[in-house]
Amino acid sequence: MEGKPPPIGYKMIKKYNMMLLLFAGLTLIGCDKNSVGNVSLGLFSLKDIKLDSMVDPKVPGVTCHIASIDAKLSFSDPSDSSISCRQTGIITPQMIAHIDQSSNGEIVFAQSKSIFFKTMKVRRIFDKKHQTLMYLSYTTKEINGSFKHSLSTIPLWGTMAYQK
Repeated sequence: MEGKPPPIGYKMIKKYNMMLLLFAGLTLIGCDKNSVGNVSLGLFSLKDIKLDSMVDPKVPGVTCHIASIDAKLSFSDPSDSSISCRQTGIITPQMIAHIDQSSNGEIVFAQSKSIFFKTMKVRRIFDKKHQTLMYLSYTTKEINGSFKHSLSTIPLWGTMAYQK
């Protein structure tokens, strides 16, 4: 059998299998373990509102829900997004002690929104004076003269982390 050419359809089947694997891979890219909802914007639209949840990795007592536009068959998703964060568990002084408390805060979530280097990020900033965690959702590319952004806050009042 060595040296014998493969059957005529062998190359065609191999090419078909590679295309099938590529398609399956591209389909799975859109699947996200943090996705909690998807709302169609209409029968003739290729855009949906995608709803994701994100638990803060350093303050797991906080869950944020992010709504953003998912534009299928497009090189770039629109920049509009909305964020809402709530206390969903215990927030301890140790958690607050381990976060970046600078005025710039730190990025807790990032997601590519374009092949042209546009990213949606969520940044946590601690307002020490008012004992509040702020979560800012924003895109890194200016659109129509504006950087799209949205803000949600979590007061520490009533938690173990509140400092008098």
